[in-house]
Amino acid sequence: MIESKRYDCSRGCVVERNESGEVDCTYRQGCCKLEVYDWLAGVNQEQFKDYFEVRFKNTRKGIYLNTSGQSIKTGDLVIVEAANGHDLGIVTLEGPIVARQMKCRRIDPETFEFKKIYRKAKLFDVERWQEAIAREHEVMIRSRQIAAELGLEMKIGDVEFQGDGTKAIFYYIADGRVDFRQLIKVFAEEFRIRIEMKQIGARQEAGLIGGLGVCGRELCCSNYISSFQSITTSAARCQDLSLNPQKLAGQCGKLKCCLNYETAAYMDAQTRIPKVHNPLEFEDGLAYLMKTDILREIMYFSYDSSSFANLYPLSASEVREIIKMNRNGIRPESLKEGVEQAAPEFITAVGDDAINRFDEAKKRKKKRKSGSNRHKGDKKRNQEKKES
Repeated sequence: MIESKRYDCSRGCVVERNESGEVDCTYRQGCCKLEVYDWLAGVNQEQFKDYFEVRFKNTRKGIYLNTSGQSIKTGDLVIVEAANGHDLGIVTLEGPIVARQMKCRRIDPETFEFKKIYRKAKLFDVERWQEAIAREHEVMIRSRQIAAELGLEMKIGDVEFQGDGTKAIFYYIADGRVDFRQLIKVFAEEFRIRIEMKQIGARQEAGLIGGLGVCGRELCCSNYISSFQSITTSAARCQDLSLNPQKLAGQCGKLKCCLNYETAAYMDAQTRIPKVHNPLEFEDGLAYLMKTDILREIMYFSYDSSSFANLYPLSASEVREIIKMNRNGIRPESLKEGVEQAAPEFITAVGDDAINRFDEAKKRKKKRKSGSNRHKGDKKRNQEKKES
């Protein structure tokens, strides 16, 4: 009986068993995290023909040197050098695009010590690899229980087994320093493997787990972000965003990474917008700044500082000229002349959530009275007129 397909998106492959019972593992491009599109596919470059990008679980990947003498291409499962033993990974990039990746990571091919690709993975290597993968979830649950029993303030977010099944990497999150010497001893006795503890941040944990953001797209941290920059509330302030932690926080509980995307554009636009410390002086009164459209460089003023009802838009250059005129003691005639009042830029959504809003309105038909009832009504009205 053929086993159903299993999609391992953490490693970017599809695993199934064929009719003879052998494991068939194929690379599924676009499924894995931090995937890079090879826009130089088909271009040959002798200088980098032996360099390959090999990826493992989640976002762990590296550049390896092929010393096996075998012909390797994208999608092949290969046995690579590890600190202890060997590991199994999937080749995801080859050719000149690997040189671009090395440049992004600031790797000098002349001085950097690359780990080696030993050979292509054989059937028993894949079987052993799949047996190790099958233990990961069970080991992660048990490791969390052990950490709680020892009273350690840490959270184990993920476990990754090495390809030969002799070593496991435990990814954990902790606010402070954790003394896990006793924890490693218990892990080694419990799981009978070598242990490596690797601390990650909340943003990296969200990238490992993955998910969808409020924009409807895949999380940036699990899609393409590899280096996380510090994000402060000043990025939200310069964009005139509401400082609501529920809206500004991502799934990691920290400020969203996308707050930094447009910060530079807003800061550049703000340099062209004058600072208004006092209301503008006109002959018919004072005009107060109510709001500013930073990207469009339009400032909205009103004669009533407590109402947003009557707003008059002015460009940033016009506001700058009026400020200069006020400093020289000159007051323009009126803000109302030559400036159209700003119309509301929103549409009310009241009633849009009604469940029957898509139903067609039914016309009510008036019931026509029968002939006998109509004659009775006429006789009654005539009799009332005679009595009056």
